[in-house]
Amino acid sequence: MPTLKIDHARYVLTLDPQRRILRDGSILIDNGRITRVGKAAELASTGADRVIDARQMVVTPGFVNGHMHISYGHAVRGIFPDDVGSPLPTVFKLQMAMTEEEEHATSLLGIVELLKNGTVCFVDPGSTKFPDACLQAYEDAGIRVILGECVTDLAAPFPLPRYETAQAVNRTAAFLKSWHGRLNGRLRAWAMPFSPETCSADLLRALKRLADEHRTSLTLHHGSGAKVRQEYQARGAASPTHWLESMGVLGPNVVLAHVLGVDAAEIDLMARMGTTAAMCPVTAAKGGRGVGEHGRLPELLAKGVKVALGCDSPNNSNHLDIVRALNMAAIQYKDARQDMKQIPAETALELATLTGAQALGVGDEIGSLEAGKKADLVLFDTQRPEWQAMFNPINNLVYNADGRSIHTVIVDGRVVIDAYRQTFVDEPRLYSKVQEIGEKLLARTGVSLPPSRWPIV
Repeated sequence: MPTLKIDHARYVLTLDPQRRILRDGSILIDNGRITRVGKAAELASTGADRVIDARQMVVTPGFVNGHMHISYGHAVRGIFPDDVGSPLPTVFKLQMAMTEEEEHATSLLGIVELLKNGTVCFVDPGSTKFPDACLQAYEDAGIRVILGECVTDLAAPFPLPRYETAQAVNRTAAFLKSWHGRLNGRLRAWAMPFSPETCSADLLRALKRLADEHRTSLTLHHGSGAKVRQEYQARGAASPTHWLESMGVLGPNVVLAHVLGVDAAEIDLMARMGTTAAMCPVTAAKGGRGVGEHGRLPELLAKGVKVALGCDSPNNSNHLDIVRALNMAAIQYKDARQDMKQIPAETALELATLTGAQALGVGDEIGSLEAGKKADLVLFDTQRPEWQAMFNPINNLVYNADGRSIHTVIVDGRVVIDAYRQTFVDEPRLYSKVQEIGEKLLARTGVSLPPSRWPIV
């Protein structure tokens, strides 16, 4: 691979152990890894095959997106009115009806949006039905992908892939064996049961054993709250989180998604077991989930639980911009607790970078800008009004900016977004195709929702 130098950056937010912010910093990249990070003057004598002038840039580690249903949403984005209630039955009906070609196109569009907004690694929690059809998109885009096959063996209130327990275990084992480590390690395969309510104890135990044996991870949707705890207490468990622990389905390689409503005892249990979380702050706010009552991000972090942020899907948060998600994480608890000290800007940035990477088990490779780590970087263009004036670059990033000011994205030492542009797909043609897919998908599933409360004439 050609060597690369990020030179004279206005600021480099390293996220290293000292949390250094380098003014007029440079970064050297060779064979996909960072070799040196330092002041530009210190690295002035070292050249590279390509030098990127970063004088007007703020450089950060690449962002991780810990919970991202990528496969269906773009084709029908924005169809749900605000008063529809839960869209999940319709969501899964649409998803299950997609063809291979359709899923490839919508996933490709999702990857374009993710990369342009600085996400270098995302977790798709089992929503991709045809990974073989999407593999070329992952390869062409150069993004890091964590995926698996969603399995259940119990009835669900909406259409999900349901199998006999042994079949679900065998399918997961085959998926892990076939997919883990592909694309030169950029693709990781996890076990992905949908939720504790849709999977039997036998299935959950077996999938955790598979994750352990393959030295990979497991993720599932997980929530709690007073009502849910009562239901689990009828099973003899103090809470849904304690029930998972009693089944042997907690540990450092388990990522619980959403985790709204967990109480202090559940947080203590997660911390003791090393279990991590992926939280979707914009989905929680948009869905009226009651962050003030049910959100526990500050308590999770205070107990040392590693948390990643996620965007969920284009019909939950409705955007795949992790900068907007970290902004929401930084502000919603200030309001909910009426305490401006909650989730400082620095903490929010950590959630999208190093802490998030650690939650996903990839913190040894990405999440900070240090020698030896994979060269996953984001360069923000500060020659835009939202970055003016700048004295504290972290505050500017978290409270002022969004993904639209991302100028350059580098994954594995490869420039995948260059001066706001990507080269792996014809975007206007893809936009047209996905619009057509959405219209056909709605027509053949019979899904009909009012396009607008206001007349479209």
